[in-house]
Amino acid sequence: MDDRLQPSERERQRLANVRPPQWRNPVPPRKPYHLVVIGGGPAGLVAAESAIELARANFEQQGLTGTFHVADGERLPFPDNTFDLVYAHGVVQYTADPRRLVEECRRVLKPGGEAVFQVYNRISWLNALGKLMKVGLEHDDAPVLLKFSIGEFRRLVSGFRDVTIVPERFPVKSRLHGGWKGAVYNGLFVGTFNALPRGLVRRFGWHLLAFCRK
Repeated sequence: MDDRLQPSERERQRLANVRPPQWRNPVPPRKPYHLVVIGGGPAGLVAAESAIELARANFEQQGLTGTFHVADGERLPFPDNTFDLVYAHGVVQYTADPRRLVEECRRVLKPGGEAVFQVYNRISWLNALGKLMKVGLEHDDAPVLLKFSIGEFRRLVSGFRDVTIVPERFPVKSRLHGGWKGAVYNGLFVGTFNALPRGLVRRFGWHLLAFCRK
């Protein structure tokens, strides 16, 4: 989106809670800034008209204004050095050319601006558990579904001058699966995994977040 907007309190808090300490103040809490969201998220640049309607409804509910576009994330229709923040959560792994999408995000970012990316961790507890128990994971039927190790993800965003990668999404009890698989997962696996020192298992989080500075 190329309009100025005030970030909602909820979004500021969500980003603040997940950021590592050195990234806690990249978005001023009250100063208007230029933001683009890539993908079918709350607002921004998406690949489907239906997502535009959802984004507009979300903005109206939050009392925000913005401009929305249907476009290709690998060919962003914006000049260089346009945005203070580029947000692409759950987008890179569904892209035919993830490196091009990441480079496009870097291109449209202002010097000193921040890009936030999220991908699935290939070396994660959920990926391993899904294979072991023969349970399909989310969006397995997508035309493109990529997973990255921490090293692969770091290389993908290596064009930025400063990068911090944070694993997240650890096991919690779920009602998605019943029977013996659900019982083993909820009754044994969740408690055992979360009892381990987080420093030992953090790298196996299902999601990887990259906070990148241009």
